[in-house]
Amino acid sequence: MAERIEVLLSEEEVDKRIQEIGDQISRDYAGKQVHLVCVLKGGSFFMCELAKRITVPVSLDFMSVSSYGGDTKSSGVVKIVKDLDESLSEKHVLVVEDIVDSGRTLSYLLEMLKDRGPADVKLCTLLDKPERRVVEVKVDYTGFEIPDEFVVGYGLDYDQKYRNLPYIGVVKFD
Repeated sequence: MAERIEVLLSEEEVDKRIQEIGDQISRDYAGKQVHLVCVLKGGSFFMCELAKRITVPVSLDFMSVSSYGGDTKSSGVVKIVKDLDESLSEKHVLVVEDIVDSGRTLSYLLEMLKDRGPADVKLCTLLDKPERRVVEVKVDYTGFEIPDEFVVGYGLDYDQKYRNLPYIGVVKFD
C-alpha cells in the first residue's frame, strides 16, 4: 500500500503559531526558569523551535516513551525507553509533546512526573486531537487542534518516515 502526503498546516502557519506559544509561555513564566521536558522523538523538532522563542531562562531534558510501534494507532501499552537525566525537584516543568491523541501515554507520563517533586507540571503540544481522547489530559498550551487524521512532519512520523517535513501533512493511503 503506497502513501502520499497532503499539506494540512504550512511551514509558515506552524512557525507563526510556535512564536505565539513561545510569547505566552514567556509571559506565564516571567521571573522563573522553565524546565522543558521533551518527549522523543517527535517532540524534538517542536521543542527546539519553541525553546528559541522563549525569553525566560530555559533548561532542557529528554525522555522517550513509546506506545505506537509501527502502527497508526496507539497500542495503549506505555513503555519508558529513556528516562530523564536530571531531578525535577522544585522545577517548573513544561512537558513538550508533538501530539496529544488518545491521552493514554501522556496521562501516565504526567502522573509519573508529578510524583518526582516538581514545583508544577504543565503540558505543551504542537497538535491536539481532542475527539480521539480516551483518557482526559489537561493541555496548557496547544498549537493546533486537528481532525482525526494520521499526520506527519515537523517531528511526527509514520513508521519512522516523514519526520523531516517542515510542515504538518496528512498521510493518505492509496
